[in-house]
Amino acid sequence: MKKLLLSALAVCAFTFVNAQEETTSTEGSMSKGDILISGTAGFGSTSNVAGVKDNSENSFNFSPRATYLVSDNIGVGLKVGFGSNKAENAVTETMDVQTLTLGAFGRYFFTPASKFSVFGELGFDYNSWDNKLAIVDGKSNGFDVAVGPGICYFVSKNFAIEASWGALGYETMKNEADGAESQDDFGLNLDLADLNFGLAYKF
Repeated sequence: MKKLLLSALAVCAFTFVNAQEETTSTEGSMSKGDILISGTAGFGSTSNVAGVKDNSENSFNFSPRATYLVSDNIGVGLKVGFGSNKAENAVTETMDVQTLTLGAFGRYFFTPASKFSVFGELGFDYNSWDNKLAIVDGKSNGFDVAVGPGICYFVSKNFAIEASWGALGYETMKNEADGAESQDDFGLNLDLADLNFGLAYKF
């Protein structure tokens, strides 16, 4: 999977270099007033977790978003995310966690008139977690702020491939149980797990 992601980045980088030698065209580009509908989705299933027979884990996530270009270079948007992570053995479920994310973000596109554009994104998210199997209160909520780079490449007039990397961020989370302390994290995320790919459609 990592090799596939790196290969995709290499293809995008090569395309960018070639694009600089071509005449700028409005075909497959962005401008003020355009709307991009995009999203990511993923599903994973693992059996015999940790080498234990009949242990399994299944995960699913879906995150659609909409971006409106208020100028040729600047876009603002909203997003929503759903996630589920369940694990079980031959007898019972051992984990059942569901997540919800609501967020707003802003983007700056450096070359919107080209088929390929690098962008910077600043986003703010509200997050909610619900561990349905927790003995005590399994609900937590919090927020995160992140800034990172991304790319957008139009493969046709209306369809584009997006990739973003949540590089620098701050996250806080607190359990709803009385007296619970909040957990705060701040860091620079450079792992491939923070690399997200998605498809976009321009209206």
